[in-house]
Amino acid sequence: MAIRTIRIEGDEILNKKSKPVKEMTPRNEKLISDMLETMYDAEGVGLAAVQVGILKRIVTIDVGEGPIILINPEIIEEDGEQRGYEGCLSVPGKRGIVTRPNHVKVRAQNEKMEFFEIEGTELLARAFCHEIAHLDGELYISRVEGSLEDVEYEEE
Repeated sequence: MAIRTIRIEGDEILNKKSKPVKEMTPRNEKLISDMLETMYDAEGVGLAAVQVGILKRIVTIDVGEGPIILINPEIIEEDGEQRGYEGCLSVPGKRGIVTRPNHVKVRAQNEKMEFFEIEGTELLARAFCHEIAHLDGELYISRVEGSLEDVEYEEE
């Protein structure tokens, strides 16, 4: 495993559409492992492969209930609405108010390339929407209501 460099807003790759994963290879397995390590090291709740410079439709998420790996994810159902602060590892030190669905159902493949469906509400639904948008070259800042604000970090 290795910690990869997270691409920052302004890097053109973040605006590109990621390509579907056709098969699980040792290289893709290493990418997933590295993405998890990178996400945890950066204290994020989600990471898309494009954020580490790889245009593959792979997402890792952990909202505190254990890691979720999504390969070729697509949102197949959404309802409700939530409005709240959102941040991004590719836009460090900033946050903004974004409205997202409160409930989302996602269809994806796992590391064995088997299809499955997963549902999430609140933070998990927000993470699904945020990370899947990355795969289509969209940063959350395009959805911010009002302006971005600086995040104030508390001293430990």
